[in-house]
Amino acid sequence: MSGSMAQAFAHNFLGHSPRWYKASIVAFLLLNPLLFFAVSPAAAGWCLVIEFIFTLAMALKCYPLMPGGLLLVQALLLGMATPQALYDELVHNFPVILLLMFMVAGIYFMKELLLFLFSRLLLGVRSKALLGLLFCFLSAFLSAFLDALTVTAVIISAAVGFYSVYHRVASGNDPRQDSGYGDDQHLPTLHHDDLEQFRAFLRSLLMHGAVGTALGGVCTLVGEPQNLLIGHEMGWHFAEFFLKVAPVSLPVLAAGLVTCVLLEKLRWFGYGTLLPDNVRKVLANYAAEDDAQRTARQRAALLVQGLAALILIVGLALHVAEVGLIGLMVIVLITAFTGITDEHRLGNAFKDAMPFTALLVVFFAVVAVIHQQQLFVPLIQWVLALPADQQPGMLFIANGLLSAISDNVFVATIYITEVKQAFVSGQMSREHFETLAIAINTGTNLPSVATPNGQAAFLFLLTSAIAPLVRLSYGRMVWMALPYTVVMGLLGWYAVSYWL
Repeated sequence: MSGSMAQAFAHNFLGHSPRWYKASIVAFLLLNPLLFFAVSPAAAGWCLVIEFIFTLAMALKCYPLMPGGLLLVQALLLGMATPQALYDELVHNFPVILLLMFMVAGIYFMKELLLFLFSRLLLGVRSKALLGLLFCFLSAFLSAFLDALTVTAVIISAAVGFYSVYHRVASGNDPRQDSGYGDDQHLPTLHHDDLEQFRAFLRSLLMHGAVGTALGGVCTLVGEPQNLLIGHEMGWHFAEFFLKVAPVSLPVLAAGLVTCVLLEKLRWFGYGTLLPDNVRKVLANYAAEDDAQRTARQRAALLVQGLAALILIVGLALHVAEVGLIGLMVIVLITAFTGITDEHRLGNAFKDAMPFTALLVVFFAVVAVIHQQQLFVPLIQWVLALPADQQPGMLFIANGLLSAISDNVFVATIYITEVKQAFVSGQMSREHFETLAIAINTGTNLPSVATPNGQAAFLFLLTSAIAPLVRLSYGRMVWMALPYTVVMGLLGWYAVSYWL
């Protein structure tokens, strides 16, 4: 009896995850207390960061919330961070949580409009290089004025729509019925090659779009949360911020767009896959049938969604309220004027976002550990001790490296605070202070595309519903982001070092 119960507990622990994965998590849980008490809390803290990255890297084996949550519960019990420190991080980042709770759900209610618009784009543009460029540029442009997570949610929603339509048709189901599309068991063998090619096609567009959010987000005061933070500390308004960072952001934007086209043309790093003809036919037929069968009520619903999208864009661009509250307004407007009054249908809109919201809380617990154990302080002090002419370039590198494994808002907060203290104490001129602020801003935005840890949009994409469908793993994201990381990182460093 005891043996069978032990086996049952072992089987239930992390569900269907591989045994080696379960053993790894158990080993981490045993190792951390030993490091904490026998070596130092800082050593245990760094080990925890690496372990959490491991859970993200293995997201397709097990959703990171459970193993990461176990590690962070243990960290709190050991005293690596206090519950109050975690709470403070959550309060500080509450706008992001609010965004995920309501904005992603708001985008869900626009899925018919998004599918309508993106299907025209997908079917109307035959050139894959041009299509990739459009995805990257539009994401960059929108992210300069909107929120990167919102833009990513739009792209994800469109991709899920395309994938579900083809998968249902290929499986012999009605694409308009809410049947499953995550299992390939009922998919005829003759469709497997097309599906794999379609997955590769969607992966490349998703990555172009995700990178685009970083390219555009660095350019403006409202593009990323850390931009607003740095702009506030420096006293820069919208236009001034844009002009200050332009010597770095605009060349990098141009280089990023060129990289996008080259990757598609050269078919390197998993890019360049074309839309299969059979998939194109299915999507074209679906679009044509939709147009032919669209009723007056459906057209009215599309119009409402379009007006809500316009209100959303204007509201975000003018920052009339927190992003999440604008998302809640979108939910209210669309549901009220399209007749969605059933609680169950409302609940479906929140299913995709809530797991990631919970995971983000765990991520902020990691940030709290980093903060409380002062894991980054030695590196910060080392950079500020360098000669003044070397500081911008090294600050860019240090911010990039730390942002790739941590939260870039957190990294920017620490660095701008330390640098401002040095300025206030008379250790540097205002001009040098501004140069370092630009280095911090661009350093946290550009090289952080290297991993899903560094960009919230990347992490959202990795843990979204579309990632397992198109086989977009942590390692594959890192590989596909690598050419962008090299181009954006090197050019950004050069611009910070020599063009400011």
